[in-house]
Amino acid sequence: MAFDAALAREIGLTPDETALFRKLSTPGKIQDFLTGIPINFEPRGDTCQSARMALRNNSCHCIEAAFIAAGALMLHRQPALLMDFQAAGDDDHVLALFRDGKHWGAISKSNSIWLRWRDPVYASPRELAMSYFHEYVNVKHKTLRRVSKPFDIGKYDPEYWLTSEENCWSMAQEIDASPHEDLISKAQARKLKFRDSHEVRADTFKEFTR
Repeated sequence: MAFDAALAREIGLTPDETALFRKLSTPGKIQDFLTGIPINFEPRGDTCQSARMALRNNSCHCIEAAFIAAGALMLHRQPALLMDFQAAGDDDHVLALFRDGKHWGAISKSNSIWLRWRDPVYASPRELAMSYFHEYVNVKHKTLRRVSKPFDIGKYDPEYWLTSEENCWSMAQEIDASPHEDLISKAQARKLKFRDSHEVRADTFKEFTR
């Protein structure tokens, strides 16, 4: 993927930021970089850091990582698409989408093993979203309910999510309010089987600790 140096200058990236984003030239490289960044446990309260703030602070959670991924994709002349997961009695999750030919994959930051990278083998965004369903859990409950249509954050001013010096709550609200679709019906939700004790125990394994 060719790097757009003119766009980097236009949006006001620093030389260090430009050099970093230049290196993030494939979805796999973006994922490996984000995986290595410590989780943002928000010790001083809720945050929605821009890509710039997350890189500066060397910490991020899912939406902050998605901003970084979207910025890297955009700067390499690829669509900057996000997907928002909405859950019942659980945290929402945001990831970045990419395509390889006709197939969809995902770049995703999570402290557990379940909600991470997806290889580009899925025929549609909905099919990709369903690959997270069994593992999207709160203890024994499967909680994923709704998913957004691909959200083109590249259409928004980078000041709102890439280079802002303040928390990007308005951008988070825009993503949350974008069109979503149900993944399962209410009747199906009532019939979901609880995860067993081995699955629950496996979910306690985390990469970063407080």
